[in-house]
Amino acid sequence: MPVTLSGKSALVTGSAQRVGAVIALELARQGVNILVHYNRTDAAQLRATLKEIKSLGVAAHSVQADLSTVAGVDALFAGVLESFGKLDIVVNNASVFQKRRLLDISPAEWDLTMAVNLRAPFLITQRAARLMARNPAPGGVIINISDAGADGPWKDYAHHGISKSALWMLTQVSAQSLGPTIRVNAIVPGPIMKPAGQDLSDEAWARVGARSPLKRTGSAEDVARAVCYLCREDYITGELLHVNAGEHLR
Repeated sequence: MPVTLSGKSALVTGSAQRVGAVIALELARQGVNILVHYNRTDAAQLRATLKEIKSLGVAAHSVQADLSTVAGVDALFAGVLESFGKLDIVVNNASVFQKRRLLDISPAEWDLTMAVNLRAPFLITQRAARLMARNPAPGGVIINISDAGADGPWKDYAHHGISKSALWMLTQVSAQSLGPTIRVNAIVPGPIMKPAGQDLSDEAWARVGARSPLKRTGSAEDVARAVCYLCREDYITGELLHVNAGEHLR
């Protein structure tokens, strides 16, 4: 049975800008109060995101936390407790995305990627589950944002792909461990937004989309709607939802 989202509270990591901000805004349109997490972001962008969320008639707060550290996760949940005192939805969206082949990865790069992309979602899942158990009607939803690394080897992004493959396993183990009250799912976005720091022309971006069965790129809104779908539909857990125009079928 579809769940009503209005009045619920959500933590979306990495949500001051880009895809995370679009996810936060779509949840806000459903009446969800939002805690915007960021590590480093432009102050004006953060203010604009908070203002837009609040304009939708919900509460919006922000918390700065470096998720590569355990202390950062502590700070994140201090922000949750200060802002809402409860938690219904978590979207693990924050990620680092380094392009490296296997033999070029330094120990420091490996550690950073695993800390942000895997350990942080693990710790957040643990703490969120304990907090969700205190809800008047115990339960909640956790959604992990993965990518093509969950589908198979990705040699140009070796350690990143390994971290996202492991995140999919964390999703499955969490779904088994936290049911029946907490549901855990993952989303694999396709080419929905040009990668930050890469100066791709519109023509080059169109060629990326042309490789999929649907022959086009998508948008961050496609992913945001999928997040809301998984939050509402309470008979889905342990699922990997591809929002990628069938890119994984190549």
